[in-house]
Amino acid sequence: MSGASLEDIYLPTSLASYLDKKVVLQLRDDRKLIGVLRSFDQFANVVMEGAYERIIVGDLYCDMQLGLYVVRGENVVLTGELDLEREELPQHMTRVSEAEITRAQKAEREVVQRSIRKKVGISGF
Repeated sequence: MSGASLEDIYLPTSLASYLDKKVVLQLRDDRKLIGVLRSFDQFANVVMEGAYERIIVGDLYCDMQLGLYVVRGENVVLTGELDLEREELPQHMTRVSEAEITRAQKAEREVVQRSIRKKVGISGF
């Protein structure tokens, strides 16, 4: 197998095509991580450099810095390359602080919990 390149060794759907590129990972717990893919293994465990978690609540968003980050492969649902030439978010989105997005997440959870309780018929909580 002399002279084989990465493209020859891996299938086109392999993570090798994303090495050293900015990617977004969708995780099983619905988190979205963005960063540069630096390494991966046969289990799809990945190492991201300059990683951050993008939290979106309604029209608000916040990027929580994580730095060098390792993600276990079984938690990754989707991987995609980001186009650096295009805007990543719609123009109507507003960037807020970590404290503001945390408050928005809490309020959103409370609304969902109230809705579930109402459907199930639980009151007084």
